[in-house]
Amino acid sequence: MPRSLSNPTTPSHAKNPAPRQKDRDPVAAGNRDASFNRAASHNYFLTDRFECGVALRGTEVKSIREGNANLKDAYGLLKDGEAFLLNAHIGPFSHGNAMNHESLRTRKLLLHKREIEKLKGLTNQKGYTLIPTRLYFRHGLVKCELALAKGKQDWDKRATERNREADKEARAAIARSQRS
Repeated sequence: MPRSLSNPTTPSHAKNPAPRQKDRDPVAAGNRDASFNRAASHNYFLTDRFECGVALRGTEVKSIREGNANLKDAYGLLKDGEAFLLNAHIGPFSHGNAMNHESLRTRKLLLHKREIEKLKGLTNQKGYTLIPTRLYFRHGLVKCELALAKGKQDWDKRATERNREADKEARAAIARSQRS
């Protein structure tokens, strides 16, 4: 019986690899934030940041993957040794049914007891509060970044804007001088 010239250990389908699957959604893969609180850095001085999990319902997770989350008016609250996220708007899931979630319900934040005690001590100082800065996926789970924040006055906001403009002009001047 004649032998074939091809290698018998190589399967026939190995020569023609299957077409590559489409990449995952960047939000679901954790490459891009699901929601970002732009107003937080404008209205507050942000100091310490903490990563925490969020206790969500299934339709909330699907809605966050669709990009229906807003943290603009949200804030964190510590009560009875637990942390909660209030006023975070997660829109209803587009394919949800009568069991869809409420948009503005209070959600529990998942932190270690030591982290909660540390946050409690820091927020007891006058003028400090907890502000969520972003929602994102890490290893398939929704995470929230909480920042310890102190409110800015109007003159603080103007000073920040002036500094940002000065830095922008300085970078532009450096770039112009390097080009010529």
